[in-house]
Parts: sequence; structure tokens; C-alpha cells
Amino acid sequence: MSAPAEDSETAQARRNVFGRVAFTRWMGVRREYSVDGRARLVVDPRPELENMIHAMHGGVVMTLLDVAMASAAVSKLDFTRTAVTLSLNTSFLRPGLGTLIADGEVLDISEGVAQCRGEVRDASGETVARALGAFRFLPLPDTLPPPQ
Repeated sequence: MSAPAEDSETAQARRNVFGRVAFTRWMGVRREYSVDGRARLVVDPRPELENMIHAMHGGVVMTLLDVAMASAAVSKLDFTRTAVTLSLNTSFLRPGLGTLIADGEVLDISEGVAQCRGEVRDASGETVARALGAFRFLPLPDTLPPPQ
């Protein structure tokens, strides 16, 4: 006997929970995709996201890496769980100028932990930073923040 079909509205809401995170909304992060263990996020430059040399702040770059890898991880479970960061090792290679594109990819999942890698590139395609991270899967909260 097969499981009952999930209500499509519920499934869609679960997949779009990313858009309910106030911090990434404030940053203007857009998710291009998150499917089959891969994710891509994009953020455009704004003065409040820049550092003294008018490059994107390192915290913005790290947030993109973190969220791209976590989004890739939860896509492997069709967004039925959330993922929290256990470790994040980042190497910065050059200043992030202009629009930034972050890609995340799952390398392995074992005992409820996803091992992932990520990369951020600038608008010209130059690599800004790379990261490796570990993410623990946790249940989704019973209630989700309201959509904005």
C-alpha cells in the first residue's frame, strides 16, 4: 500500500520556506534553484552589504556559502527537514565585486549529517571564495514564519 499523496500546497510551502527567512530576504538573496543536492543563490550589491573597498562584505559571502550548501542539503530530502550548520571552513580568494553567485553541492550524507562544498563567483565568473561545510538535519518547526 502506498502512502497518501501529499497536498501539493503543503509541499510547495515547504519548498518555499527559504523565502521566509528574514535575514536572507533583507540581504536580497534569490534562490535560482535547489534540487537533487545542488543549489544556486544570487545577491546583487547594495551599499549596506559592502565593506570599505566597496566589495561585498565577507559576512555576506559566508552567508551565501552557508545558505547555498544548506539549501542543497535539504533538497536531497525534498525539504522535509531543515539543516543547521555544524562547521563551515571558508577560504577567501579575492574581493567579491558586483553581483555574487553561490553554488552549493552535497558531497555525502551519513548519520543525519550532510557534507557539502560551496563556491561564490562574481559577475565576471571569478571565484571569490570556496567552502566546505557539515550540516545536521533537524525536523522542521511545527509553525513556520508568515510569508512576507
